[in-house]
Amino acid sequence: MGILSKLKSALSKTVKLLNTDIRDLFKSSGRLVDDEFLDELFSMLIKTDMGVSAANETIDEIRKQFRGRVVQFNEVLEVLKSKLKQLMAQPIAPINYASESPTVIMVCGVNGSGKTTTIAKLTKMFISDGKRVVLGASDTFRAAAVEQLTIWASRLGAEIVTGQAGSDPASVAHKAVARTLETGADICIIDTAGRLQTQKNLMMELEKVRKVLGKLVPDSPHEVILILDATTGQNGISQAKYFTESVKCTGIILAKLDGTAKGGVTVTIRKQMNLPVKFVGIGESADDLEVFDSDKFVDALFDE
Repeated sequence: MGILSKLKSALSKTVKLLNTDIRDLFKSSGRLVDDEFLDELFSMLIKTDMGVSAANETIDEIRKQFRGRVVQFNEVLEVLKSKLKQLMAQPIAPINYASESPTVIMVCGVNGSGKTTTIAKLTKMFISDGKRVVLGASDTFRAAAVEQLTIWASRLGAEIVTGQAGSDPASVAHKAVARTLETGADICIIDTAGRLQTQKNLMMELEKVRKVLGKLVPDSPHEVILILDATTGQNGISQAKYFTESVKCTGIILAKLDGTAKGGVTVTIRKQMNLPVKFVGIGESADDLEVFDSDKFVDALFDE
């Protein structure tokens, strides 16, 4: 499947909401763009979790272009696509690689966001590009997380550095980067314990991990990636805010996009947070990670 086909498949629930439900607002003869129509369209956009602000801007554009006119579905659809592309515009920016030293990537997110699986997908992508990868299992509080990451490392051909249960996460991160330098590996990915963004002591622990990485490799981590579960919808905005304040996130990977009708949350994330969406997770296998392209994303949303 091509990228557009994969996105359409992953976004099928959101696509149905936007295409089928909006089409149902129209009669064969078209629909008068009045307050009633605009209110109905606004409600449907909100259901995708794109947020009130983005939905209002989109409705304002429809009002400006079509107010008092009878229009067809396709006319409204083209304006919706154009406006959303404008709201979501960003450079395609997958990974900021270090110029000389190994590239150090710190991955964070709340419990259950899909962090470990996403790290596996990143690892697969790097190894497929011919890069050697070392994983640092700094989630020392959950034995299951370390075990899961170890299985992925073995399966994909990456080296993994672990620590004793309950040991200092920053120490494991230090050992992982040291091992990366020792072996001449290209990439070091540091997993961190899933935590709620409101747990201040654990957020401080993340800051400590970040500082340790910078001592071993200057200017690292080169990426601090926040994994957001697309099914959480608007709560993802709060997560992005708190994590970015604590550890200066450089980008977002939107996971579990295939399991939700809330694909519109991507619009809010781009509008409210000055962070690029780097990748989207569109399935459960190690290959189901795609570089985020905002134009293709919007096309997929509206292309049945």
